[in-house]
Amino acid sequence: MKKGKLFLLPTTLTEEAPGPIAPDALAALGRLEFFIVERARTARRYIKSCHPSRDISSLQIAELDKRNPEEGISSMLAPLLEGNDLGVISEAGCPGVADPGALVVAKAHELGIQVVPLVGPSSILLALMASGMNGQSFRFNGYLPAKKPELQTALKKLEQSSSKQKQTEIWIETPYRNIQMLETAMQSLAPNTRFCIAANLTAENETIISKSIKSWKATDFEHFHKVPAIFLLEG
Repeated sequence: MKKGKLFLLPTTLTEEAPGPIAPDALAALGRLEFFIVERARTARRYIKSCHPSRDISSLQIAELDKRNPEEGISSMLAPLLEGNDLGVISEAGCPGVADPGALVVAKAHELGIQVVPLVGPSSILLALMASGMNGQSFRFNGYLPAKKPELQTALKKLEQSSSKQKQTEIWIETPYRNIQMLETAMQSLAPNTRFCIAANLTAENETIISKSIKSWKATDFEHFHKVPAIFLLEG
């Protein structure tokens, strides 16, 4: 039996300003019957917003285990082995990029299933594009340590690596820890290091600011409290 294809379906970065959806992604959302998602409720709402007349109650939606994302992936991919196409939907942006959907994609490759990535917004790339920093050489570091001593060490290592390798360092943070991370960065990084905050990307209140640590120190960071953001530095 011919195997189905695994479609990676990007979502918008914010519900307040959803923006356009690529035609191929829109078409896939309208025809696929099987999905693997982070949160079923969010996925159903997203599909319904794209196709208001669609009966979402009939869709087969499997939810990744938040504590153990690898649990049950093989069974979730069973429809593909039966010849059905299947879509992966992240909570925001591109599935598989800073996202547990990567585990689903890896398993699909093991099973010899064709993976089809579709075009959509990536907060990481949007932030890099708007930062004015090196887009030829860059590294995404995921989350940095939460505790201050370890965070200070990590930030200094990123700064040193950026300077030595001539590359942009990129990371994310849990929104409620933004202020703590920013204050630690101001204390830990050199005055001339370039630092960028890209917050609420694609939303009406999007804020992207890129300047030296020395210039940042006079900034009130409350604007960035509990908002989704990407952080970048260039040493």
